[in-house]
Order: sequence, then C-alpha cells, then structure tokens
Amino acid sequence: MGKGLPGAADGSGESLGQGGLRVGRHFVIPAEELRWRFSGSGGPGGQHANTANTRVDLTFDVTRSDVLGPRQRARLLEHLGQIVRVVASDERSQARNRELALQRLAARLSEALRQDRPRLPTRPTQASRQRRRRDKEARSALKLERRPPIGET
Repeated sequence: MGKGLPGAADGSGESLGQGGLRVGRHFVIPAEELRWRFSGSGGPGGQHANTANTRVDLTFDVTRSDVLGPRQRARLLEHLGQIVRVVASDERSQARNRELALQRLAARLSEALRQDRPRLPTRPTQASRQRRRRDKEARSALKLERRPPIGET
C-alpha cells in the first residue's frame, strides 16, 4: 500500500520516491517500512469530507527497521518510543495530507537524531560582574528612596 505514493514536490528533501523517505543526511527509510492508514477527516467540507478518506495516519516502527544503526535506534527509542506516528488532516486532498505526513515524520525523526553540543561552563567576565554590581546598586538606591525617613516612623 505504501509503494509508489507521491512525495513532497516542494524540494524540501522529504519525499517518498524510489529510494524511500529521506530523513536529513542521516538515512533513507524504505517505503516498505512505512504503514499508511486513511480515514475520513471530519470537520467542515460538506459532502466531500463525509465521503473521502483524506485523513492520513503514518506510522514507522523503530524496533523493526532495518536501516537504523544501533546508536540511531537507541536515540529514537529514547526520544520517540517504539512506534513513531504522525497524522495529517489539514487539507481536503489525500495526496497533500500524505505529503504533510511525510514531512512531519521526517522532521520528528531528524529532530530526535540531532545531538546538541554540550555546554561548556564558563566564568563570568569582568564586565558582566561590573554590570551586575551596578544594577544591584541602582536597585538598592531605588528601594532606599521608597523608605520613609528614619525619624518619621
């Protein structure tokens, strides 16, 4: 059911062609590993919405995938779980909802695989310490002005 489905025509890199769904530079998911389900989307649209199965439910099983390396699989399992599921029912066209679902799946997988560089702790600069001290003194002076004079209490 997943073979030969049209992909994104906008050149975003998330397309389902002969090779499958490209996820950034990381890997390509074969079309056979994607599971598609279609249903009525509901909401406004009149007769068309009641008869057409335009809602797209796309799932990817991380545990059964053959294209993932051990580190990629572990990272996806940690961040997204065993089954990654995206739903698209934004458009009235099933083809457009397929494209949206592919884009969303690729974005979620790419985001989960992205590794942030660890922050290296640094010491405050002399200028930042001086600014902090100046701000504290200004705040203190403002609060002192709000107090009643000593003899009036």
